[in-house]
Amino acid sequence: MTSRGNFRNAAVNGNNAKVREKVVPHYQMSAALKSEVRKLNLVHLLVWLLVAAQVSVSHFNLVSQDLVSAPYQWEYPYLLSLIPLLCSSLSLPGNNISYLVLSMISAGLFSIAPLIYGGMEMFPVAQQLYRHGKAYRFIFGFSAVTVMYVVMVIAVQVHGWQLYYMKKLLDSWFNTTQEKKKK
Repeated sequence: MTSRGNFRNAAVNGNNAKVREKVVPHYQMSAALKSEVRKLNLVHLLVWLLVAAQVSVSHFNLVSQDLVSAPYQWEYPYLLSLIPLLCSSLSLPGNNISYLVLSMISAGLFSIAPLIYGGMEMFPVAQQLYRHGKAYRFIFGFSAVTVMYVVMVIAVQVHGWQLYYMKKLLDSWFNTTQEKKKK
């Protein structure tokens, strides 16, 4: 039924929108954490593309070995770090706890573990470069060990922050699920 005339409730004039429109804090936190995880996923994808480009260029002999050296052994298993990236991306739209947990576990196996191994694998070469100033592998004229250590430092930070934010997001989603079960 419509009212005759121009009747408008004075309480709904828009001045009290801040009072009426409140979002529950865990939903605000979930949205903020999702945004951070998406940004970190993008940086992870960029790091992965760099490693994949170096491996594929070397593997398919697209340029000479003098320009881009052969990849280190840790770079091959690191290519599997696309799995936690995909799981993380799949978990965000629907708040899927299973995909998020799978992403966190696989991040340890396919992202962090190859980086730890790579740090140990490249350490003697880095030590030789530091002590004697001799490098045997190069990427576009730069020492390959130096370039890959820079990539590793960025990757470790990205994966660390990803795990931190995903854990916070998991806690937020888990608390929301528990609150719904109580009601």
